[in-house]
Amino acid sequence: MADVPLLFAVVSQEYMNMRRPSSEQSSHQISIMSQIYDQLCRLGYLNDVSPSHSPASIAPHDVPDTNPELNFNFIPVDTIVTNFLDFTPELLSFVQCNMRQQITSAASSLHDAHARCLQMLILYAHDLARDVLVTPKRIKYARTKEEELYTQLIDLASKKQGEIKELVHTAIAEAAEDVVSQVVQLEFDDSSLDSSYQAPDQKTAKKCVIQIQELVFKELSRQISDKLISSVDYLRESVVGTLRRCLEKLEDSVSGDVSQDTSQALSQILDTAYNLEFNERTSTSAVRLFVERIKSAFQGPSLKHTKMDSGWREKYVRQMIASLSATRLAKSICAQFRAKVTVSHETFLAAIKQLEMRHSGRLKETEGQRDTIRKVLTPKMARLSLSSIALRDVIIHGIPVTSRELGRGQYGVVFQCAEWAGQGPLAVKSVVPPDEKHWNDLALEFHYTWTLPKNDRVVNLVGALIDDDYTSGSNAVVLFIMPRYPRDLHAALKVGLDFGSRMQIGLDAVEGIRFLHGQGLLHRDIKLKNVLLNNANRGTLTDLGFCKPEAMMTCTIVGTPIHMAPELFGGSYDNSVDIYAFGILFWYICANDTKLPGAFDACQNKEQLWTSVRKGLRPERLPRFDTDCWELMCSCWLGESIQRPLIGDVALRLHLIMKRIGRTPLK
Repeated sequence: MADVPLLFAVVSQEYMNMRRPSSEQSSHQISIMSQIYDQLCRLGYLNDVSPSHSPASIAPHDVPDTNPELNFNFIPVDTIVTNFLDFTPELLSFVQCNMRQQITSAASSLHDAHARCLQMLILYAHDLARDVLVTPKRIKYARTKEEELYTQLIDLASKKQGEIKELVHTAIAEAAEDVVSQVVQLEFDDSSLDSSYQAPDQKTAKKCVIQIQELVFKELSRQISDKLISSVDYLRESVVGTLRRCLEKLEDSVSGDVSQDTSQALSQILDTAYNLEFNERTSTSAVRLFVERIKSAFQGPSLKHTKMDSGWREKYVRQMIASLSATRLAKSICAQFRAKVTVSHETFLAAIKQLEMRHSGRLKETEGQRDTIRKVLTPKMARLSLSSIALRDVIIHGIPVTSRELGRGQYGVVFQCAEWAGQGPLAVKSVVPPDEKHWNDLALEFHYTWTLPKNDRVVNLVGALIDDDYTSGSNAVVLFIMPRYPRDLHAALKVGLDFGSRMQIGLDAVEGIRFLHGQGLLHRDIKLKNVLLNNANRGTLTDLGFCKPEAMMTCTIVGTPIHMAPELFGGSYDNSVDIYAFGILFWYICANDTKLPGAFDACQNKEQLWTSVRKGLRPERLPRFDTDCWELMCSCWLGESIQRPLIGDVALRLHLIMKRIGRTPLK
């Protein structure tokens, strides 16, 4: 096996009896070792590495750089032992080095697999969440649009009979010549006509006349239906196409013989005009019908000796068309139209109700699957991902050496670190998760932060470790290593910043939010202390502890009270909560201070604060605020989330403010 390390030792009795040789070996010994070395190289058991070709350096998170804190080699190298006394330590070092390489390689492979599985779970949860959100809206849309279509068609048949009469009259006039031409060229089904086109008996003649009438009414029906369809906007494909596609989507989501009933019912409504039936009784005037009956009674079998040639056919058809009553036709059309549309509408309502019931059961199962992914599978996979990357990092880079404390939170402490993995200065966030829930939240925070593409407006992790021996307690400590920044926005506003710098920081925060939203994530905790500043006063978002994709949110109440949007308390929200939080943050930026807005001074606790926010209480306008800044923050903290600006619009308005003061926005 090519991956199994081999070690060769050359031992002789003479060497075994020798004590440890001096630093200077005899030329004979050097010659022997050179010969052995060359032989092993020729056999392929050793790689002939010249001094000018040193092993490639190894980047953090893949393979290690030279780290003086580590007392072992990470890359296994071919070794030839020149003294038997060195065999044991050389063998131990060789085995340890190979084991470290195998473990880190396995940990890297595991982490890649965990990350892919996590991404698949998150994407699947997103699809499930979208299904739960969109399906009821599709059903409501289909029901509403069909109701509108039904109402409009019934209104058409009931109130616009005069328009239909004119439409029928026009259709008959336009179709007359075409119908005459078709009748003249008609080949009768009964071939018993003689060469002069005379029928041998009355029965045959009547069959031929009936065939002519059927052709005439069929063509007139088609022409009238086409006119009717083209004149009614609600029957056009451009209008009902969206409704048809919506129903197809709903039907594709369920299985069974009844899944296509709604589309069939809609098709019946749309095809109503094509299913209208016309005959002589419903089309010809009453006077004309009475006269024809009298003539039939006195003339008897007059068709028997009729010569049914092209001339007779043309004359007969023209008389027939002339006898048609547009009024009776319009009345018949409206009556049939109402009846057929009503039946199709009732069929549609029954079908959509049955479809809704089938979707209701399916969506309950979907919500259960989403909860399982969100609360069970994803946290477990995230913990495995954190464990695999922590194992790899601790083997490659070791535990970071920390110094003074930089900050402290509810569950963790942030320390300073001069260097780790070849990078520095760094900050080490140590967290002791008290229970399974916090372990899961911490693991998900790691995943969302770790997998983000590098961006200057969001803090990226350098590494993560799990140290079971970091404290004397029984709980393990999770260490997140990240770049260290000189201060946060809260500390900067305490000493004050110029207006241009503050606007640039606000724009940096917006770009960070925009980047997260582009990755499908919500920050959910935008505040002063979560905006870090570098030496050039450029802002970077940090602390993604509450950051999650929309599909993975449990809609819990999280965040800092004063920055929390009203809809957070209702349990249903979207990424506009970050826009609201930025509006409050921007108030502090424009105020150039960290004091609580005076409007909230009367709030004794967070419950009172939340109640006031839900009732519409917002920070007051300070005298130093200009109009553009005040209007921007007011639009961001509007009570209705749909009325808040998009994050791109916020960035554009900040660009305009900076250009107005003569400051070029930095990238």
